[in-house]
Amino acid sequence: MGKRRHRISDQFAYYHLMSRTVNGEALFGDREREVLRKMIWQVAEFSGVRVVTYAVMKNHFHILVEVPPAGTEVSDGELVRRYRKLYPKPTPWNPMPAEVLEGHLKDNFLDGRELRKELTRRMHDVSEFMRTLKLRFTLWFNRSRDRFGPLWSARFKSVLVEGDRWALRTVAAYIDLNAVRAGLVADPKDYRFCGYAEALGGGRLARAGLSVVDKDLAGYRQTLYGAGDGEKEGKESISHEEAVRVLREEKGKLPLSVVLRCRVRYFSDGMVLGSESFVRKFLEDEPEGKRARRPHPLRGSDWQGLSVGTGLRKGLFG
Repeated sequence: MGKRRHRISDQFAYYHLMSRTVNGEALFGDREREVLRKMIWQVAEFSGVRVVTYAVMKNHFHILVEVPPAGTEVSDGELVRRYRKLYPKPTPWNPMPAEVLEGHLKDNFLDGRELRKELTRRMHDVSEFMRTLKLRFTLWFNRSRDRFGPLWSARFKSVLVEGDRWALRTVAAYIDLNAVRAGLVADPKDYRFCGYAEALGGGRLARAGLSVVDKDLAGYRQTLYGAGDGEKEGKESISHEEAVRVLREEKGKLPLSVVLRCRVRYFSDGMVLGSESFVRKFLEDEPEGKRARRPHPLRGSDWQGLSVGTGLRKGLFG
């Protein structure tokens, strides 16, 4: 049975989405990461979700998405446009050309109504977005290697994020710093498989996505590097190993830009992330019979009031 996911029905919702390969194997080289990067944008456009930022790594990926409210209407013209994005030409798995779909929708007979219902069911929903993305990439990956079998270790993880600029900016920075944490680059601008680097390179959709978290990329870079907080941009005040040791032993706080360069389970396992009031509201919506939960303030830095929906005791930092 699929995991119950927190949802917001009457306003835009934001989710940090993550998925990892089977056994965490490093299966993705430059070609594979580039194909997955392009598919993220393609599937997002079909699904009607906005990609705020992303990072595609050798054995996993992260995406921060904005999802429209439930019940958002899609016109027939927009439905055909999105369909063309995902299915630019007929395939053995989807042989219907966009022109045929357009005719069915215009006639509005039973076939047209059923097609409209089925296609819109797949839109504005993170589960359907991830299902379509992972299935399409798996088909391509297996076909390109004469391979069969599962590629992903599990369905996917998700954390509901408050639609507040500070919460979104913090999660986005954590995602864009993935390659820095992995030791692949010193600056996320040099890792071309992340939203920040694509935005700096002039990517229209990537720039539009990051505009959700900050009005310009210079402001967002301050979150990435802590400029203005007494830190020299691009320089860590202590080593990663020392930062992890301090955080694990809970000896005070470290600058946020240092903590974001560590693996922090709040962002992957926190369930809900945002202000205390936001987290509390969604914990109150838990089904009856479940153990009562409370917001847990983030530790290890000045998170400016951020909390998560579950207490994380072991392996919090790495």
